[in-house]
Amino acid sequence: MIRVLLIQLLDEKSFREKRRITLSEVSKETGISRATLTRIANVPGNVTNTDTINALCKYFECQPGELLSYVEDEETNA
Repeated sequence: MIRVLLIQLLDEKSFREKRRITLSEVSKETGISRATLTRIANVPGNVTNTDTINALCKYFECQPGELLSYVEDEETNA
C-alpha cells in the first residue's frame, strides 16, 4: 500500500519554521479541502490523485518520494 507521509512533513516544516502549522493552513495554501487532508492523514491506504500530490509537493517543497512511501500490505487470514 502507498502511505502518504503528510503528518511527518507537516511536523518537519513546523520545526524548521519554528511555528505550529495546521491542516487548515495547508488547506488554505494548497486549495486541498480540509476534509481531504484529514482523510490523507488518518485513513491508511487513502486514495488520492496526482493533482493533490503535486499541490502537497509544491507546498512542502519536496519530491513525491519524500511524500509517499510503499508499505507492504499485511496478510489477512480469512
